[in-house]
Amino acid sequence: MMLYSDSMDMRQLRENQGLRTVDVASKVDVAESTVRNWEYGKTIPRLRIDQIDALLKLYGCTFDELFAAVKESGENAKK
Repeated sequence: MMLYSDSMDMRQLRENQGLRTVDVASKVDVAESTVRNWEYGKTIPRLRIDQIDALLKLYGCTFDELFAAVKESGENAKK
């Protein structure tokens, strides 16, 4: 697991791993629009435990880092 020092948003987590939204969607078993909505801060991930595990592995982050990224995406949407 990579430990990120600065707070990143959901898009940055994905891009740091060289993934496209469609890649994440297929691996986590959600719609691509769902991934985009997370990144735009429109929705927060509501996932099963196995999907959370898959997302953490894809993004190479800890749960706390993922949680911070979800928060950051939501804050960015308010700007």
